[in-house]
Amino acid sequence: MQTSSLHPQGFRSCAKNVGIRDETLDFTVIASDVPATAAAMFTQSRFCGAAIIVGRENVANGQLQAFVINSKNANVATGEHGLSNIRTVTQQVAAELGISAQDILPSSTGVIGRQLPMEKLLAGIRGIRHEMQPGQLASSAQAIMTTDTRPKMRTRKIGKAVLVGIAKGVGMIEPDMATMLSYFVTDAHVPADLLKQYLKEAVELSFNMVSVDTDTSTSDTVAIMANGLAGEVDLEEFREALKTMAIELAQELARDGEGATKLLEVQVKDATSFAQAKRVAKAIVNSPLVKTAIFGADPNWGRVAMAIGKCSEQTDIVPEKVAIAFGDLLVYDRGKSSGEAYLDQLTAYLHKSEVAIRVSLGLGNAQATVWGCDLSYEYVRINGEYTT
Repeated sequence: MQTSSLHPQGFRSCAKNVGIRDETLDFTVIASDVPATAAAMFTQSRFCGAAIIVGRENVANGQLQAFVINSKNANVATGEHGLSNIRTVTQQVAAELGISAQDILPSSTGVIGRQLPMEKLLAGIRGIRHEMQPGQLASSAQAIMTTDTRPKMRTRKIGKAVLVGIAKGVGMIEPDMATMLSYFVTDAHVPADLLKQYLKEAVELSFNMVSVDTDTSTSDTVAIMANGLAGEVDLEEFREALKTMAIELAQELARDGEGATKLLEVQVKDATSFAQAKRVAKAIVNSPLVKTAIFGADPNWGRVAMAIGKCSEQTDIVPEKVAIAFGDLLVYDRGKSSGEAYLDQLTAYLHKSEVAIRVSLGLGNAQATVWGCDLSYEYVRINGEYTT
């Protein structure tokens, strides 16, 4: 995790254990001293959590003042009771901080189908105003974790302003419009409409390009608050910093995928469109056969060809125009296989901790890069024992 002494003005946070499941940090509040411009993107799952419903309502006007996040319990499939519970959580935090409940974006992550332990949560919220301090976002990055093995955090200075991002998520990752849980805070002044635009652009090139296991979470959220206390910044510099930080956090999520031993990067270029390149890249990174081959360092590059070929709706893709490489090793080039000559080199390459698959479709100028991980025995163990 990247840590820094830098922190944005006017943001305070606390992270604590309220006893939701174990003794690790499981609850955090991140708040601005003043109302902030805000934007957020959420899961497209039809089985979304109660916090998603409230979060969508509260960020609709482009203003927030706090994030309230609990881990270890997703508050999903909990009906009206679960919805009432999360509204109570936001109301109690609002009362403690002296802000509006409508300016709070809540998030919950963890086991599905269980009501929040309200007595524990409300006990943990009492007196929280006195626990809020600046410079504690590293602890918040820990409090949002579930099966992550390490917290994920990035910090950038943009002129006089600071941008900080944290993220969690190593399983149930195949996002659509958002990913896992990720939060950004900055003291830069950024108008709400531009903040929304910049966040969407960053998400499309980062979190939306990550896959661990093809499963879309019910709780995915990425959100940002900008309180403006550091004043104006170069907006293009801010835009690029947000994009870069989001990509770095997305790579960290893939690298820490449940049971992962290797980071997998798949780049598809020379496509007719970004959508086509992304479709093929996701087909490769999501293939269980490709992922297990990467785990076992099996030089069976034909699995990549298989994954490309199953994009059957992409009728303009033909083998005679496609090239496939692992790193710098070209194993298939427009109808000609050279993989047999490089099996030993390919096997050695696949033992690396980071593996890159490069594909050219030979059709156009568009490209896309996605990140994922291998599929190991440990993934099965983790998810086979998740609720026990």
